[in-house]
Amino acid sequence: MTTPSALDRPTGVPLARRLAARLVLVPALALSFLPPRHVRALLERVSRGARPATPAQAAAAREALCAVSLRCAGPRGCLPRSLGAALLCRLHGTWPTWCTGVRKVPPFSAHAWIEADGRPVGEGVPDDYFARLVTVAPARRAEP
Repeated sequence: MTTPSALDRPTGVPLARRLAARLVLVPALALSFLPPRHVRALLERVSRGARPATPAQAAAAREALCAVSLRCAGPRGCLPRSLGAALLCRLHGTWPTWCTGVRKVPPFSAHAWIEADGRPVGEGVPDDYFARLVTVAPARRAEP
């Protein structure tokens, strides 16, 4: 038996941000089929030179992806949602920390998400709910 549920699709996302989200959706879906080491290598290259995303910037990117894609808004859309949100942030010159890992409490399950200021964005869970296995953080700039 399945549990009925409704997807929470954000409303009020500006047209320009929805169009940008659609633009990054195809590459995000394509990336989601690659092996993890290739995803990580590509994201590390893409993130170079970006400023760290603020929680508001990361949340806006995540909301835009959920607004334009039922797959990203759904419970099994975490990988394309997180990849798309990171790529959307990058279009605006920022980068959240992109993470994949597992839930620390039973039942075991894999998950992908983005973080800003060391906290999961839009996940509705405590900061230590997931164990990080792979992360791609904004590159720290050398201090003069």
